Amino acid sequence: MDHKHTLTELNNCSREELITMVLSMQGQLDMLNQNIEKLIEQVRLANSHRFGKHTETLKSIDGQLSFFDEAEATYDASVPEPSADEILPTKRSQKKKGKRDLDLKDFPVEILPPYHVSKEELDAFYGDGNWRQIPSEIYKRLRYEPASWTVEVHTVEVYVGTDGDHQDEFIRGERPKDLLRNSIVTPSLLAAILNVKYVNSSALHRIEQEFERNGVKISRQTMSNWIIKCADRYFAPFVERMKSELLSLHVTQSDETPTQVIADSDHPNSKCYMWVHRSGELYKERPIVIYEYQKGRDHHKPLDFYRDYKGILVTDSLQQYHVLERKLPEVTNANCWAHARRDFADAVKAADKKDPQAVKQSVAYQALQKIAGFYNIDTELKGLSSEERLQKRQEVIRPMVEEFFAWVKQQAAECAVPPKSKTAQGLNFLINQEKYLKVFLEDGDVPIDNSASERPIRTFCIGKKNWMFHNTANGANASALVYSISETAKLNNLRLYYYFKYILTELPKRCDKQGNIDPAELDDLMPWSSELPDECRKPRRS
Repeated sequence: MDHKHTLTELNNCSREELITMVLSMQGQLDMLNQNIEKLIEQVRLANSHRFGKHTETLKSIDGQLSFFDEAEATYDASVPEPSADEILPTKRSQKKKGKRDLDLKDFPVEILPPYHVSKEELDAFYGDGNWRQIPSEIYKRLRYEPASWTVEVHTVEVYVGTDGDHQDEFIRGERPKDLLRNSIVTPSLLAAILNVKYVNSSALHRIEQEFERNGVKISRQTMSNWIIKCADRYFAPFVERMKSELLSLHVTQSDETPTQVIADSDHPNSKCYMWVHRSGELYKERPIVIYEYQKGRDHHKPLDFYRDYKGILVTDSLQQYHVLERKLPEVTNANCWAHARRDFADAVKAADKKDPQAVKQSVAYQALQKIAGFYNIDTELKGLSSEERLQKRQEVIRPMVEEFFAWVKQQAAECAVPPKSKTAQGLNFLINQEKYLKVFLEDGDVPIDNSASERPIRTFCIGKKNWMFHNTANGANASALVYSISETAKLNNLRLYYYFKYILTELPKRCDKQGNIDPAELDDLMPWSSELPDECRKPRRS
């Protein structure tokens, strides 16, 4: 603890000593004020994360600013009084006829026997013969049948020679290949398990309980064995073919999220990672998502995946990706503008809402407005071709981005905000990542942000909340393979259960005598293949 001077000691101090003490105290006071402001910001941000909306859109943040004083925040004398027609409800439009037929046209139909009236009842009511039949009333109801179970009894005919050159030799009927030798599992059963666990994010013990309620006893251990064995035997070469297609694209995106794998962790709190690599968001023809389990997230992990890649990789600002660009000269790293605006959004959320006007004049809010200006324009360009999009970006968005970075550097130079605040962090982030944030201006296929690779991450995170952790690296690798197929199938508008059932039926047929599958021979089974049966595809709605 610093020495506290008495009144006598202060009276005996020289003028120079007093000046030195005051300057020292001013420095300490500035540091304390900065720390207090930082703590207040952190508390408000924590409360916002806990109780507020998690969205970072400027429109939503504007709504949060008016929470304490809506009348003043939304007052605008220039807005004209609405007319009665604008306020009063209009007549509800008539419901479109035939809509139910449109919605149900792709489902199987069962025509039930008509509900008739007997001749005796008609004669008794109308009199003998005093009636005639008119067009019947027809209505529809949608029936659902829960999971049903059927035991398949397979019979293989066996013959034996009784004479001639092949006497006492046996011939058996050709039986279909099983998923797993001497296992009761079928493609339909495993597809159902994969659909519930990886698509609906349920845990195996819940599937086990549901099966048992239907009189079927399949332990979670058995289901785990089926998943891991089939993932290793069938899904690994399948995803390898998907990976080769992904790495042939000019633009890819990547992200990662922590997970816990008990048997692959060095200590209880160590983190393993599930990486997601996907095709560029603006490629609509055959979207691809590949999950990859890794024990860590040092730069060697993405380096191994992208070692032979030539193109643009869109990511967040993780330093490992910048190292990747330096080590692989044919890879260009592009950064995400959604991450670039995050600190500013946090700063606005953490601001004192009692003075909304002051918040709107803050550096953080102005930064969000400027980013939203060219962000919204770029969103409107998604329907254009790559060449047209690039032209519009060069003509309209590039000047806005250049002006924005000049403004950012001016704010940072003027020290307009506390150096440890969220706003200062946002300004420094932009200055440090300027090169990577401008890449989207040079190529029409590069998306402005990395949100598309964060969306499939959410599916894994929802599932992770239900089963908390993986037990082994084999289990995590199997999950990565299944998620790769399910998320890619989703983006290609497939029905997941039927698609899993189809490929699990077909993949055993592709095994050679050693049980291996050549990934190059799987093109017709890929989620984007035009050769898939109609059963696998989502019905198209008019």
